[in-house]
Amino acid sequence: MGYFVAAVRLASKLCGMLAAGLIASAILVVCEMVVIRYFLQASATWQTDYATFSLVGATLIGSPYVLSIKGHVNVDLLPNYLDARGRRLLAIVASSGGLVFAGVLAWCGYGLFHESLTGGWRTDTIWELPLWIPYLALPLGIGLLALQYLADIIELLTGEDPPGGDPAIAPSKD
Repeated sequence: MGYFVAAVRLASKLCGMLAAGLIASAILVVCEMVVIRYFLQASATWQTDYATFSLVGATLIGSPYVLSIKGHVNVDLLPNYLDARGRRLLAIVASSGGLVFAGVLAWCGYGLFHESLTGGWRTDTIWELPLWIPYLALPLGIGLLALQYLADIIELLTGEDPPGGDPAIAPSKD
């Protein structure tokens, strides 16, 4: 199990790096689009699509990394009233719910990706980007998010404290 958790954590880190690269490239493309439209008075053909798809892709592909460092929004009202064992159980239940949701979303996202790939779908813009390229971010990113949830559940069940985890759910000493 340790190898699986380490491999998922590495994949999540790589997803975070890819997401950062997508955001940086979107920024550069938007700057290039401003120069083309404002200074050169020319038309931008692909830049808006690229920036939109890159930012959405970065959000989806970066989600496993955000979960791995516990960077998501967390409501801690209920856990504040629980002991360490209760907080750990609540974390397992919440992560299991996230795993089910991410699994269903990844499965449906794969269906959308596959249909766009086999159907030859393209954007309605002049660029005519094949839509399977941006749609791939959904099953890829959310599928890896599901694996990150599974790795977190394994760590919670084995009594390990996930990196970046809540010290309030550390293994009980009693």
